[in-house]
Amino acid sequence: MRIGLVYDLRDDYRALGLSEEECAEFDSAETIAELAGALRRQGAEVVGVGHGRALAAALVAGTRYDLVLSIAEGVKGRSREAQVPALCELFDQPYAFSDPLTLAATLDKAVAKRLVRDAGVPTAPFAVLARPEEARAVDLGWPVFVKPIAEGTGKGCENASRCEDAGALERVARDLIARFDQPALVEPFLPGREFTVGILGTGETARVIGTIEVLLGTKADAVGYTYANKADWEDRVRYVAADDATAREAAAVALAAHRALDCRDVSRCDLRCDARGRPVFLETNPLPGLKPDYSDLPILAKLSGIAYDDLIGELLEAAVARLGIGGKRQDKRQDERRRHRA
Repeated sequence: MRIGLVYDLRDDYRALGLSEEECAEFDSAETIAELAGALRRQGAEVVGVGHGRALAAALVAGTRYDLVLSIAEGVKGRSREAQVPALCELFDQPYAFSDPLTLAATLDKAVAKRLVRDAGVPTAPFAVLARPEEARAVDLGWPVFVKPIAEGTGKGCENASRCEDAGALERVARDLIARFDQPALVEPFLPGREFTVGILGTGETARVIGTIEVLLGTKADAVGYTYANKADWEDRVRYVAADDATAREAAAVALAAHRALDCRDVSRCDLRCDARGRPVFLETNPLPGLKPDYSDLPILAKLSGIAYDDLIGELLEAAVARLGIGGKRQDKRQDERRRHRA
């Protein structure tokens, strides 16, 4: 199988003058090499394409792949993660992971919350602030938590995001709206346990592969899994595999959200417990990070007994099974993996 690997390389965007925060969601050359190596060990021929514009040039020139596997986040706009799959659909190029609609809807946290709420998935009430002064009308109880509406990697989530009154909320919202050039999302502050759940598959075949709890250390931002806590997780947080009743409830909520949002092949869902200890949906990421021993999904998989190569193999299997492009060779790979697990 010839796979076109599409990615946003952090160094490329640093060279263009983007800040470290602006580059936070992009990948290092080391991550791309690790992912490509894992794909090759599944028997794939891997072609490093580069970012979405490089893929566009290749497709226009007539290049085609058996499968495009994109971890590109895009640079601008709330639909930036949907750009590569939309391009693939324009050229009838098979691709892994979710479609443009799902990728756009999940990046906009308010849209995602409306969709899962309408599907009966528990999520906290919320407000969207297009202008800072709208904070004066927020009626969610205090304290609240405010963050950018369409960012990942915890960008914009910091200790100041917990606001005790309307004045603090207006000040923090003003800063976030200006820094990220987008509205801010406000929710009641959820004081309970925090979980991350990994899911593989599509529709009724989707399944939970593991649940971890995020435990904050003494050096961590106290309000939750912030940008700083994510970036420096080894000194700030501890991840533990979780399988008690609350963790299983969190996994069920995550799986329901995966299906409600029509995620395909893979997703990672973040949840936090409310004051009554009930896990509620925060967000689903259908393009989870894949850096070994750093990104949440590979860490989650490792703590659940799934090696990195096996995780990448199962992601690939989910995509080719959905697309019907593996045939007998893919069936053989699945049999080999089951024997290895046994």
